[in-house]
Amino acid sequence: MDFAPPPDSLAALTIALREFAAERDWDAFHNPKNLVMALSVEVAELMEHFQWLPAAAAADLPAASKAQVRDELADVLLYLVRLADKLDVELVTAGYDKIQKNALKYPADKARGSMRKYTEL
Repeated sequence: MDFAPPPDSLAALTIALREFAAERDWDAFHNPKNLVMALSVEVAELMEHFQWLPAAAAADLPAASKAQVRDELADVLLYLVRLADKLDVELVTAGYDKIQKNALKYPADKARGSMRKYTEL
């Protein structure tokens, strides 16, 4: 029996992106260098929505701005997932691994309420 990931999983999204790119013959353009550059551009586009906002306004965006931010977040996610796929990185596992590493670098009893770097705790 073939495994089919749930439609809301990162694995399903990865497969959908592969198919989307294949249907358009974009694989030649989706190399890690190009994907990381595109990811950077999308992050910059996301940042534009927050650039001059006070912190309180950034946390309470109007509906129209929130819809635009949602689209930019989706662009960031899609490029990140595509890049991870090309580099054979399983993002969920990598994320959990990084949380564990950060827990060692930032013990809760030392880092709580602090924005200092781990080397300064």
